[in-house]
Amino acid sequence: MIKILLMICTVSLLFSCSADTNDAAKKRVKNSHRGVYLLLDTSGTYTQELNKARQIINYLLAKLESGDTFVVARIDSGSFSEKDIVAKISLGSRPSEANRQKRLFSAQVEKFVKEVESSAYTDISGGLLQAIEYLNESGVGHKHILIFSDLKEDLPKNYVRDFDLTLDGFTVRALNVTKLRSDNINPQDYLERVSEWQRRIVQGGGTWGVVNDLDRPDSLAL
Repeated sequence: MIKILLMICTVSLLFSCSADTNDAAKKRVKNSHRGVYLLLDTSGTYTQELNKARQIINYLLAKLESGDTFVVARIDSGSFSEKDIVAKISLGSRPSEANRQKRLFSAQVEKFVKEVESSAYTDISGGLLQAIEYLNESGVGHKHILIFSDLKEDLPKNYVRDFDLTLDGFTVRALNVTKLRSDNINPQDYLERVSEWQRRIVQGGGTWGVVNDLDRPDSLAL
């Protein structure tokens, strides 16, 4: 009787270990997925830069794989919300399905770039909050936020954006940080603008970087 009980306990432990191992394996697979949230500045004359953004988007689409998530959203209002999302996908497991998703995504972005109108405001902080929330909810293991902007935040009167950002595990990179006309008068403004965003990102636990050479898309390796 004792031997039978021992055998039952051993089998139970084996099944338990097997279940735990399977759960751990599933978690590892899930955590290997990447999430990319690209914020596009559409203020003022910066809309003229959006064709460069299309090059980045096409490069990323070619690199992303099954289970990865990609979102492109515009930075335009003083109250950022999901309505500002231009296109989003979570790539399916079948290559044919993933390719179909990528083609549709690319077409949505192309249509947006052709029709976009300049916005009055640039709520970068609001866009970052939306990106953080979206990628956290997606359950991906590697979270990337890309900001295609001159990094000049312009908000409606009485809007305040001096809150902390929670970016543990996030990589944030600013792309194509062009200089404003005023920066030619005082170049220090450009340096301070970049430095301030770096401070906020790093203080929030994130990793910061700036990529201005868009002719080398490999520098965006995820």
